[in-house]
Amino acid sequence: MPHQLSSRRLFADRSAVLVIDFQQKLVPAIPSGEDAVQFTESLLEAADLLGIPSAATVQYPKGLGGLVAPLDRRFPDAEEKLDFSSAVCRRALDAWIAAGRDQILICGIETHVCVLQTVLDLAEEGLHPFVVAEAVAARGGWEHELAIEQMRSSGVTISSLESVLFQWLGTADHPQFKAISRIVKNL
Repeated sequence: MPHQLSSRRLFADRSAVLVIDFQQKLVPAIPSGEDAVQFTESLLEAADLLGIPSAATVQYPKGLGGLVAPLDRRFPDAEEKLDFSSAVCRRALDAWIAAGRDQILICGIETHVCVLQTVLDLAEEGLHPFVVAEAVAARGGWEHELAIEQMRSSGVTISSLESVLFQWLGTADHPQFKAISRIVKNL
């Protein structure tokens, strides 16, 4: 019997990365906020190497500021929102859907508010959100854990950054294997 690839795995040609609300007034208030930003940067570096598109959102930037560095340089046109769910920001999402990219990797803050609502809304649309565990955070650890559990019990995949990167590669003979391996070594 031939090897069958699981439809539950991540595939680079079906993936996109959505970065949610890593903003100047929010990140410093979250104990693991800076770490989540660094993990997000590693994910985005790998996504760039593999040709995976990415976009970012900001919640009420007039009050919460823009994205933190270095994300502000990467996403100077982050889509603004007032809704907590980033699923209302359709510019990138609609383009990704049209291109057959239904696996949406999620990074951002806060886990129990904007991340949770976005993930649930994307799943409701028939998309497949994957939450990168190290790249989401909240002020309260218990709120973060409850949100992760709610997402998991709703059928959303929670994955580690390293697992995501190796799923994207699929094989050690991928042309970007060495470059991705260097990213993993620096995690």
